[in-house]
Amino acid sequence: MKCVVMTLDNKKVGEIDLDDAIFGLSPRADLLARMVNWQLAKRRAGTHKVQGRSDVAGTTQRMYRQKGTGRARHGPPKVSQFRSGGRAFGPVLRDHAHKLTKKVRKLALKSALSAKAADGKLVVLEAAEVETPKTGELARKFGALGWSSALVIGGAMLDESFARAARNIPNIDVLPEQGANVYDILRRDTLVLTKDAVEALEARLK
Repeated sequence: MKCVVMTLDNKKVGEIDLDDAIFGLSPRADLLARMVNWQLAKRRAGTHKVQGRSDVAGTTQRMYRQKGTGRARHGPPKVSQFRSGGRAFGPVLRDHAHKLTKKVRKLALKSALSAKAADGKLVVLEAAEVETPKTGELARKFGALGWSSALVIGGAMLDESFARAARNIPNIDVLPEQGANVYDILRRDTLVLTKDAVEALEARLK
């Protein structure tokens, strides 16, 4: 499929052929959902914890004798139904990550790229480079291009001036090609790929 190549000055400088096997697939919502869940689960710290019955400090002796009181028998006061007792079935330290095969992860990334292309939200940029790291100037260029929420993916190495200028613009993310992922692609309205990023992604996903 053909795609117009733009510059930061909102000028067309040519066209590029995008691989249909990567940018022309039918998007699969099930794979995208699985991939996003996998990414967010890996981010979770899992450090939430409460005291259970065995963690509460206190005696293990019965509250009162077993027989003769006329009341129901009862064990130590560290159980969950009493104040200062341990919580039943509370959260514990754990790792929320789960496995997802490389084949599924690769297909999900292709599906995310194809979804942006199908929606007309994919833009190919000649180069993500600026001479001086001026946030205001870059924000004006993004405004002229109509990018209010965008993910810009560069080549293996980002232009330092561009990255510094863009990092303080709301709803604009900048990543190198290695960091391209489904969650960040879907959370922004427009996906902007440099020509270097297109070549690197096609080589990575073939």
